[in-house]
Amino acid sequence: MHIYDLVIVGGGPGGYTTALYGARAGLDTIVLEKLSPGGQMALTTQIDNYPGVQAGADGYMLGESMRQEAEAFGAKTELTEVLSLELSENPKKIVTSDGEIYGKTVVMATGAGPRELGLPREWELTGKGVHYCAACDGMFYKGKTVVVVGGGNTAAADALLLSRVAKKVIVVHRRDQLRATKIYHQPLMKAENVEFWWNSAVVEIHGEKGLSGVTVENLITGQKQTVDCDGLFVSIGRKPVTGLVAGQLTLDEGGYIAADESTRTSIPGVFAVGDVRTKTVRQIITAAADGAVAVHYAEEFLASNA
Repeated sequence: MHIYDLVIVGGGPGGYTTALYGARAGLDTIVLEKLSPGGQMALTTQIDNYPGVQAGADGYMLGESMRQEAEAFGAKTELTEVLSLELSENPKKIVTSDGEIYGKTVVMATGAGPRELGLPREWELTGKGVHYCAACDGMFYKGKTVVVVGGGNTAAADALLLSRVAKKVIVVHRRDQLRATKIYHQPLMKAENVEFWWNSAVVEIHGEKGLSGVTVENLITGQKQTVDCDGLFVSIGRKPVTGLVAGQLTLDEGGYIAADESTRTSIPGVFAVGDVRTKTVRQIITAAADGAVAVHYAEEFLASNA
């Protein structure tokens, strides 16, 4: 029975940075990825906010580059689906669609996906006018009209960011006031190019090759209105991929794995990196930083349990 030093579940930027640092440190390392390297990053066609990437980069290609770099130092990749985990075992057991894998340490890098509106055309137009991250894609809408859906902190932060770029920002929220913390209220209300549509919801998305507009329904009167817009930012929260560890690792109130900046979880030898863990900012660079930190503490764990 082969036992790896480091088993990484998820092949996004956090997972592959962990693999890179682990392999360079001489740890027997494997990445288990269900689909393809990159995670959510692979769905982004242009990345401008990752250091060293000039004139934008395709997320899929950047994910492939991260995989190749980690494998050049000896990390392995297995494209397989993880079905279950036994994290309290020693060694820890990972059951995949291709068999069982064992590791002295496990790093959870399963990420988090955006909550979708669930409307027809939404998936087809993702990246073609429909977006889930203003910090990632807001710069494409300089001087244009955008719609932001949501009323929490994420939506408010996205609307504020977009107000500095777009010609007009329409915030559509199901309630009659923002749920976001008060710090966002005053600057948003002062922004002359931000318009609020209260008690409303986006019920239709229009466009063939690209977004052309949305239909908004007033939830009190039932009246519908079609709005021409260039971009739609869905900011109604994210959903962490934690089904595999529910009941084993401690989760926070949002369902994310409870792990601080050390990336250590409630079970010794198990770490959480990237969007799946409790954190303030979820970006490619913060996921990559987590990977470097996780290896430091994984080495510490392995040394003390040799």
